Amino acid sequence: MGQVLGLVQVDQSTVAIKETFGKFSEVLDPGCHFLPWCIGQQIAGYLSLRVRQLDVRCETKTKDNVFVTVVASVQYRALADKASDAFYKLSNTREQIQSYVFDVIRATVPKLELDDAFEQKNDIAKAVEEELEKAMSTYGYEIVQTLIVDIEPDDRVKRAMNEINAAARMRMAANEKAEAEKILQIKRAEGEAESKYLAGVGIARQRQAIVDGLRDSVLAFSENVPGTTAKDIMDMVLVTQYFDTMKEIGASSKSSSVFIPHGPGAVKDVAAQIRDGLLQSNMH
Repeated sequence: MGQVLGLVQVDQSTVAIKETFGKFSEVLDPGCHFLPWCIGQQIAGYLSLRVRQLDVRCETKTKDNVFVTVVASVQYRALADKASDAFYKLSNTREQIQSYVFDVIRATVPKLELDDAFEQKNDIAKAVEEELEKAMSTYGYEIVQTLIVDIEPDDRVKRAMNEINAAARMRMAANEKAEAEKILQIKRAEGEAESKYLAGVGIARQRQAIVDGLRDSVLAFSENVPGTTAKDIMDMVLVTQYFDTMKEIGASSKSSSVFIPHGPGAVKDVAAQIRDGLLQSNMH
């Protein structure tokens, strides 16, 4: 009924292109309009002012001869004040935008190596947006935003990159493990050195105590038994130590100690060897 009476409704975020006898007349804003068809006025078409998105997949190659698929997302909309240009000048807006995206990406990415292309996605997107803005503004369209959402190398290149990354991480892990083992060995060596040092200090103190005890024993024996010499006392101490040692060896059923030559008389030879060694040390 509305069309019979010449009434036309234009929805929100939409404009209508009005023609009179096939010639552009004006752009109708959202609302209700009267178009008397009897005098040749009609609606040629409608144009949405909403933001639309176009995803473009472009295959190209990088400077280091790696083929990649660049996925660009372009957000655009028609301008209300240039609605007639947007309606009449372009027959296929999406193909036009896609052609410009192809042109810019295939002119930009081949100048970059693969790693640089990943790092400079924003620069590629900016170059595409600037070129589209200059070209599409003539046709009554505004480029809202352009994004490079993905750069997809060939599957074999992906696997190679992952293997390189995995090898680098394994090498790093091996270095860390070697460094940890090195620190562990150093700490173990420091602990052993400290242990041996303390053991040496303990042995030195033990021997010092033995020497002090022998000295006191010799002095006390010399005072209580007149006429005895230090040599006689030392021989007697060595014989006593010899019998104490033999007693301890005999008390153990699993002892594997062997004395050669064996016998009480051998103690005298041992004592003589000790004295000779001490004398030679004093002479040197």
